[in-house]
Amino acid sequence: MKSLIARSILLFLILATVACTGTEDQSDTESNFPDLSGPFLGQPLPDSIPELFAPGVVTTGMFTRDVAITPDGKEIYFCVAIGNYTYSTILFTKEVNGRWLPPEIVPFSGGPGVMDFEPALSADGSKLYFLSNRPDGDEPVGDQDIWMVERSAGEWGVPQNLGEPVNTDGGEFFPSVTSDGTLYFTRNEKGSRLNQIFRSRWVDGAFRKPELLPEQVNCGTNRFNAFVAPDESYMIVPAAGMADAYDGVDYYMVFRDQDDRWSEPVNMGEQVNKDNARSWSPYVSPGGEVLFFMATKTNEIEEADWNYKNLKALNNSPGNGNAGIYWVDAGFFRILKEKAVF
Repeated sequence: MKSLIARSILLFLILATVACTGTEDQSDTESNFPDLSGPFLGQPLPDSIPELFAPGVVTTGMFTRDVAITPDGKEIYFCVAIGNYTYSTILFTKEVNGRWLPPEIVPFSGGPGVMDFEPALSADGSKLYFLSNRPDGDEPVGDQDIWMVERSAGEWGVPQNLGEPVNTDGGEFFPSVTSDGTLYFTRNEKGSRLNQIFRSRWVDGAFRKPELLPEQVNCGTNRFNAFVAPDESYMIVPAAGMADAYDGVDYYMVFRDQDDRWSEPVNMGEQVNKDNARSWSPYVSPGGEVLFFMATKTNEIEEADWNYKNLKALNNSPGNGNAGIYWVDAGFFRILKEKAVF
């Protein structure tokens, strides 16, 4: 923990120095970027208490959420939004020759007027699914659909709209993909704010008609952005309107058995859900060792530190109330599974 705090302070000072210059170009950014190597941007693995992930590098104080990591752990994708999603895009960082490079906007970005969000990688890392409201043919910017981009010779190609039967004239978003290519996603009908989770099987090179998942998955009064395990053994569902919720939207686990039955949802507990009203984006690392999740937490200012300088510092740092990415050891999943009732 001490090493993480020390690293956080170091990163904050580095980034503050860069921000103060106001004239740095890309080479300056690279020269000031911390020397990071090893899995997960070289961050010490968390224990059972959630911590900010890569403070100052990934979680910076901007509205930040969504994680996707390649199977080899060498690339990490995440998202930022500014001005209530006025600008929202997917960023990535990758490890080259043992050193992590500064985050950049993905090369297949739709540009400043387009929302690109919620990346999900296929099991082999060759495909990346994501939400976009970019124009498609005669369709203007605005309709949220699921898109896919493929990698060839190490480079991402041109994104393609998945089309029917996955996409409709309503909204489709937050893709999550299993090892066999089955696509889980959230949909709302045009003009509706009710979100429901669907599953579309990949059969003979095409997605089949999506099926609405049962009430154990589509729990509460509304639900959002579910993550499915690669082997389909569980889902993490952000749900609203649950009787045992700590806040407005809580993360729940729903387990699946060999007969394709889903358990009753199990609250992921106070360490993840308490004091976190906006719980909209879960992800589990490819090896299953850590849970990443979006949280909106605000650091406290003590009475003795109540002044403008500290308010400004809080506003410009992680823990300022904007969404941030937290991570925690996923070992507690075993305890939650013991609570599952089918």
